[in-house]
Amino acid sequence: MSRADKTAAVAELSEKFKSSNAAVLTEYRGLSVKQLTELRNSLRGNATYAVVKNTLTELAAKDAGVTAFDGQLVGPTAIAFVEGDPVEAAKGLRDFAKANPLLVIKGGVLEGKTLSAAEITKLADLESREVLLAKLAGAMNASLSQAVYLFAAPLAQAARAVEALRAKVESEGPVAGSDAPAAEDTPAEAPAAEATDVAEGGGPGPSA
Repeated sequence: MSRADKTAAVAELSEKFKSSNAAVLTEYRGLSVKQLTELRNSLRGNATYAVVKNTLTELAAKDAGVTAFDGQLVGPTAIAFVEGDPVEAAKGLRDFAKANPLLVIKGGVLEGKTLSAAEITKLADLESREVLLAKLAGAMNASLSQAVYLFAAPLAQAARAVEALRAKVESEGPVAGSDAPAAEDTPAEAPAAEATDVAEGGGPGPSA
């Protein structure tokens, strides 16, 4: 491999370390090409499984600030670079290792934190992101349904009360006299008194 090719390979691996959510270091000694293909297919959608050269990977890890693999890059090495759900990727590696003991999980790194092989197994025992989101959605729906029920019951009761009051009013009919016109409050104007000419002294004057 030329110097330029090595430089490009180191840069590519370094970028994979930086862009991945997690990375799991494995040794695949004794596994066939067919088995490695099966492993890649099982991880598809969550991780990319790449066979790497130890010296180049060491340089790339150092460039990316990854120290989790220090002293472990020996033997036939492959790394699962996790771009999707770390739990699902850990499950895929664990299950494959159970069926194919030649695959050895050596350790890993998750969001900058170093993980041992045992911690990766524990990670595989957790619930996946999809399951957790489904449970969260279910809990939210249950809470919403409960809230609707708590508000709906009083509203239905109030509606029944209003309907009962309306039925009672319709059955009893209008209140007596309620349609009679209101009495006029203004008294009738009294007729004006006729003016009378009275002679001084109280009697009518003599005729001429």
